[in-house]
Amino acid sequence: MLALSILAALVALGAITLGNSLRIVKQYERGVIFRLGMVNSEPKEPGMTAIVPFVDKMEKVNLQIVTMPIPAQEGITRDNVTVRVDAVIYFKVVDPRKAVVDVEDYQLAVGQVAQTSLRSIIGQSELDDLLTNRERLNQGLAIMIDSPAVDWGIHIDRVEIKDVALPETMKRSMSRQAEAERERRSRVIIADGELQASNKLAQAAEAMAHTPSALQLRLLQTIVEVAAERNSTLVLPFPVELLRFLEGNTPSSSAAAPAEEFPLSDDETPADAGGQTKASTTADLDAIVKAMSESLRLTGIMPEQERTTSDMPEQERTTSDATEQEGHLGHA
Repeated sequence: MLALSILAALVALGAITLGNSLRIVKQYERGVIFRLGMVNSEPKEPGMTAIVPFVDKMEKVNLQIVTMPIPAQEGITRDNVTVRVDAVIYFKVVDPRKAVVDVEDYQLAVGQVAQTSLRSIIGQSELDDLLTNRERLNQGLAIMIDSPAVDWGIHIDRVEIKDVALPETMKRSMSRQAEAERERRSRVIIADGELQASNKLAQAAEAMAHTPSALQLRLLQTIVEVAAERNSTLVLPFPVELLRFLEGNTPSSSAAAPAEEFPLSDDETPADAGGQTKASTTADLDAIVKAMSESLRLTGIMPEQERTTSDMPEQERTTSDATEQEGHLGHA
């Protein structure tokens, strides 16, 4: 019985020893062996590894890429703007022995270096660079962090600035600046359109100057477009060329002369003066009617054979006036 007990104890002791001597290293890990407090071999590769019980101690190091957020850091930029910037850092262990021996906690060390480097980048940069040129700042921040991390067996894969928090006053100022820029662009576009339109109108005016009837045709086209909308009121514009024509063909005697310049003679009476004024007014009206008829005839609205009173010969006009007077006497 004693022999069986001793044998069972030895088997149990051997199982415990074997269990303490076997270690499993995962694919993404490396094992650093400390024998009596000293590293005496290269890191163990993935798989099952045997160590000396109670003599060796193995520490596993993760070789995966670690994603570490950098807390938001507040700083003053080079153009004296207070901002809060946070970032994220990606790094991994490339030398497990240095990561275990040379630094106590490599993750904490990398985090502290990242925070101080981020503050330094904020102080060296301007606000426009933080907002628009982040790629260059990311590269500079990665170089600053990677410089001390190389001695720790750490490789900085990349650093990304996540967010830049601005003061409310700065946000309002930037909003007004963007609004003013948009307003400037809109005014420039409107002015450019007006310039192009004026050039086209100048070309059209030059073409119509060589062909005066084109203006009349354009007027008629406008009237047709307005009448097509079934409006109850039709505004008929008066051509400027017709006004100039009337001004050039109006007799100089049609202007009303003051009484001092045309004194009445002894033989003339106020009634005779009124007759002269009436005759002058009739002559002016005849000239206006003749000019309008000529304009309508040129545009094709009125046939050429239709004539106004001013187009009749003097004898026919006298006969027509006598006929009208006889008609008035007959009615009386």
